[in-house]
Amino acid sequence: MLKTYRFVITRLPANTPSDAAFYLVGSFNNWQPADTHYRFRRQSSGLYGLALRTKQARIEYKVSRGSWATVEGSGHGQVRANRMATHQQARAGELEVRVQSWEDLNGTFQFYSLYDLLLLFSCLQGVLLAVAIPQTQYANRAANRWLLWLLGLGALAMLLTVVSGYREVANAYPKLALLPDFIWFLYGPLFYCYLRRLLFNEVRPAHQWRYLLPVGLQLLVYLPYLLLDSYEFQLKLVSHDAVLRAVLLATGAAAWLSNGAYWLACRRILRAYTRQYESSASYEQSLQYLGTVLGIQAACLILWGFLFGLVLASRWVPFDVDALAARNVELIWLTFSTLPYVLGYVAIRQPEIFKLVPATPANGPDVPAAQPVPEAPSPTLPPPTPVAAPRPGPARPPLALDQPALLATVTAYMQEHKPYLNPSLTIHELATGLKLPPHVLSKVINEGFGKNFFDFINAYRIEEFKAVMATPRAQQYSLLGVALEVGFNSKTAFNRAFKKQTDQTPRQYFSGVREE
Repeated sequence: MLKTYRFVITRLPANTPSDAAFYLVGSFNNWQPADTHYRFRRQSSGLYGLALRTKQARIEYKVSRGSWATVEGSGHGQVRANRMATHQQARAGELEVRVQSWEDLNGTFQFYSLYDLLLLFSCLQGVLLAVAIPQTQYANRAANRWLLWLLGLGALAMLLTVVSGYREVANAYPKLALLPDFIWFLYGPLFYCYLRRLLFNEVRPAHQWRYLLPVGLQLLVYLPYLLLDSYEFQLKLVSHDAVLRAVLLATGAAAWLSNGAYWLACRRILRAYTRQYESSASYEQSLQYLGTVLGIQAACLILWGFLFGLVLASRWVPFDVDALAARNVELIWLTFSTLPYVLGYVAIRQPEIFKLVPATPANGPDVPAAQPVPEAPSPTLPPPTPVAAPRPGPARPPLALDQPALLATVTAYMQEHKPYLNPSLTIHELATGLKLPPHVLSKVINEGFGKNFFDFINAYRIEEFKAVMATPRAQQYSLLGVALEVGFNSKTAFNRAFKKQTDQTPRQYFSGVREE
């Protein structure tokens, strides 16, 4: 049964030629841009109207002036998403069409939209960082190489996204629109390898090829379309060819799942590193930027999942899914483009993040102290037991430690030598001063004092801070000045440790003392 759609053009751009003819082009006529059967006619009201009869209950369409070069545009130089109409909407009345612009008549000042500028500036920021990071003195070059790949590929993907959306490029090189998709399967493994190298100095060259396997499969899937004639591919793209649409959706869903898995793996790595350095270091690492990056990635994944939700919902609820999907994709790219800005800000405020040294576990090999730590008399350890030459047999349980004696030794050493005043104190340095193996000291602190090394040292610093604040000379200093004097390396580290120890902020605890 034929269904009738009545269209009326209610708005035309001011630069529309006075003698122009307007055609409806869409899924009902195989996207022929100058089909005389679908030419708009001027009505008595002065508006252009057209009655379309088709069997399709849902159509996609655009308005053209007789060719694909003169099709309607988005208003700022980019290709406009297909319009959509359903028979249910047509039965409610005439379908109004407001033409924002013509692709061949876009003004010079409409060429760059705010969206384009933000992405292009992000590309520039990524390039500048890629140049500046290798120049950082004492940089962690092995880890930063992965970061440079991330910045470079991210900048290239955003540049291709902007360029491929413009009429001249889209008409001449339509397959360019597929290239940014390859970042889908590259970003997750690159960031994962960056974290492993940065935080734990872990790398497995023999298995790195497996990270490229998904993007290799993506290339095989895309290859038939990359080899197609440009005009034929453009027609498939504009007409939303069912097979091409299915390929893009399936590839996107696989990439979404892959990136979600890598995001969870990166989150586990960051948490493991945090636990490890808290058991061996007394200072706070500059890792907040990594949490921010993971937050941006999570936002991209949420928006990406919402996009698939829109596509699924459109199967049951009639709405213009293409226009909403296009806006959603733009929002994803805008969110992704904030990553170079975040790294650029951190590079200026905290350049030491590019020099981060991989964590050393407390039960690992002894590390020479960076600064001299006073030595204490040897604590009471279990006396050695004479044994004969080793012979095969069942493993013996480890000798029990004299924990009360060790607790007393550690407490006396902390009170007498105050090693916590050293802002960069590590468990290896403290173990050297106590003449204990680091893993033994770690066990004593964890089991005897019920804390990790990070909280153990900061507890002494907080008590020292309180003691200093009780003296008259404390009136000459700010809270931050005293905090730095007792061993904290930053205001953030001090505030967080103080709140954790006392359940109050320093300002609340010392309400009569100015903070800075």
